Amino acid sequence: MRCLIIDDESASRSRMKRLLANETDIEVIGEAEDGMAGLEMIVSLAPALVFLDIEMPILNGIQMLKAIPEGKPLPLVVFITGYDEHALAAFEADALAYLLKPVEEERLSTVLNRARQLTRDPAQYADEQQRFAQMVQQRRTRIDQVVGKKRNRFVLLRPSEIIFFSAEDGLVKAHTANDQFSVDMTLNELEESLSHQRFFRAHRSALINLDQINEIQPSFRSSYMLLMRNTASSEVQVSERQAKSLRERIPGL
Repeated sequence: MRCLIIDDESASRSRMKRLLANETDIEVIGEAEDGMAGLEMIVSLAPALVFLDIEMPILNGIQMLKAIPEGKPLPLVVFITGYDEHALAAFEADALAYLLKPVEEERLSTVLNRARQLTRDPAQYADEQQRFAQMVQQRRTRIDQVVGKKRNRFVLLRPSEIIFFSAEDGLVKAHTANDQFSVDMTLNELEESLSHQRFFRAHRSALINLDQINEIQPSFRSSYMLLMRNTASSEVQVSERQAKSLRERIPGL
C-alpha cells in the first residue's frame, strides 16, 4: 500500500516512518511538511493512504483536502493530531481513523488493519472514498489563503490580492490584478469561508473584494455596476436583490 506522510513536525514524520518500516506491505512514497507540498504530491503520486496532520501553518489538513481537484480520487486518510479536540472532531467526521501524537504502535496497527481490509474490498473502498469526499466538502472552515490552480501548478493567493471570484459553467475562477486561477470551491463555500474578510456577493455568479472596487456606477432599477481594480477593469453587475446589502456594506451609496 503506497502512502504519504504530511506533517509539519519533522520528529513526527520520522517516528511515523520508523513505525511503518516494520510493515512489509506499506511503502512510504513521500513526505511533505506543509499542505501545499502535500497537495501537489497527492495529485501527482495518487497514494492509497495518507497520514495527515490536521493543524499545519498556511494550509491545514482539511483545507488541503478541499483543494484536491475534482476528478482526482481522495486517498484513505488517517488524521494525526496532538490535540484531543481535533482528534475527536476528525473521528466524528468519519475519517478512516485518527492517531494522537506521539503515535503508538498498537493503535497504528489497528488503523492499518482497517485500511488493509478496505483495500481488499474494491466496493467497500469506493464507498469509503465517496463518504469521505462528501464529509470534506460539507466541512466548513475559515480560510486565510485561497488555493488557485493554473496549468499544472498550485499557488497560494492572499484574499487581499483577489479582485473578485467568478463562476461560469460550474468553473470558479479567482481574478487577481493581472491573472486568473481556477479554484476548486463553490462561490457559496468561498463566501462562507471568507466571511471574516471584506467580500461581497454581488450576484449569484460573482463574489467581489470590496477593497478592490475602483468605481461604483448607478445602474438600472436602483442597482449598481462595479468597476474593479484589475488590469482589465472588469465590470461586475450588482443584482437588484443585492443592491440594498451593498448600501449597508458601503454607507453613503
